[in-house]
Amino acid sequence: MIYVIATIEVKPGKREPFLAEFHRNMPNVRAEKGCIEYGPTVDLKTDIKAQIPLRENTVTIVEKWESLQALQAHLQAPRMGEYRERVKGMVAGLTLQVLEPR
Repeated sequence: MIYVIATIEVKPGKREPFLAEFHRNMPNVRAEKGCIEYGPTVDLKTDIKAQIPLRENTVTIVEKWESLQALQAHLQAPRMGEYRERVKGMVAGLTLQVLEPR
């Protein structure tokens, strides 16, 4: 099993439209072979001292996949290419962390 943390910086004012498009695509991804968990999150304001400052233009996708091969198939899926095309005007940047449990 692997975990993926995708941090997506969206353009100002585009977080809600991005999330709407993400939610439209989410059932397709969750139906993919090897997908265990897949969903968007946004920063929550707390009084926890170690928390980083709130990021109003960031969406963090938390994913869990059965294997690296399942993740790679997901990244190459035609539906994901179509999804990326629909959101490209909303996205300012993207980073991925691919993690394994220890």
